[in-house]
Amino acid sequence: MPINIPDGLPAKKTLHEEHIFALEEEVAETQQIRPLKVIILNLMPTKIETETQILRLISKSPLQVDCDFMRVSTHKATHVSADHLVKFYDTFDSFRNHNYDGLIITGAPVEQLRFEDVDYWDELCDIIDWSQRHVFSTMYLCWGALAGLYHLYNIPKHQLGMKLFGVFPQRLCDEYNFLTNGFDEIHNMPHSRHAAIDTSELAKHPELHVLSEGFNSGPAIIATQDLHEIYVTGHFEYGRDTLADEYWRDFHRGLPTRLPENYFPDDDPERQPIFTWRAHANLLYRNWLNWVYQMTSYEFDQIPAAIEKLREQSEGKF
Repeated sequence: MPINIPDGLPAKKTLHEEHIFALEEEVAETQQIRPLKVIILNLMPTKIETETQILRLISKSPLQVDCDFMRVSTHKATHVSADHLVKFYDTFDSFRNHNYDGLIITGAPVEQLRFEDVDYWDELCDIIDWSQRHVFSTMYLCWGALAGLYHLYNIPKHQLGMKLFGVFPQRLCDEYNFLTNGFDEIHNMPHSRHAAIDTSELAKHPELHVLSEGFNSGPAIIATQDLHEIYVTGHFEYGRDTLADEYWRDFHRGLPTRLPENYFPDDDPERQPIFTWRAHANLLYRNWLNWVYQMTSYEFDQIPAAIEKLREQSEGKF
């Protein structure tokens, strides 16, 4: 089934070239089904690239998904045109009085800052608090995952002595969880970050379940028992060449950089990387959207009640 995107979104051309169905709003409105409504809070400076990557994963679901884009109002984006933001993005005020099936909060290149020093931190906390009642399930990515765990559970991050950069094997910890159903015992995930979760603090929260973890990269997928919150510390959404683009960007800027691990064949940056995480990335998003579709309320005004019901059911398990 297709995804439903705003008319004229640049990602549409790329998705069509990849033979992915992407309906514009006018066409989607003629279909007599209830699409899932998902917001993408895009904190990445490379807005258009990130939009395309996430939409590519969402589109692999057999469900119709209606995607809206949110931006923070307390930070000025400098890597994308103001016209693009005005045309395709709304601020939190446009969403706060509505309910949604899903929310995706992306990462951001700010993990070397204290959370409180990020200029949009207070606004992000307001959005996270709002999602607790108004969004059936939220997926936090990379720095977004660190931020969500810190705000909701006071789990701090710690700075890494060396940037975690490359594609790392992850061990499946729960093969029977709905999110990881169908996962191999080992799967790969790209990581590109300077910080990590304090695992000793994470262990104090039995309501947070580690679904997969890296041998050297730490917890990769974490979820609450009710799947209301999902934390992905890596970048399943990355395309084949994203880590290469990051490497060459820093190389040409003269910044100290090293080759991403387990990525270029024979560690030769002139060779095309092998795309080893695509199937599991597609499977995670497909599983997530399918679970949301099965469990969310058909009536949007009943989503807060559905969230509370799931929360009550899961609380008895701890």
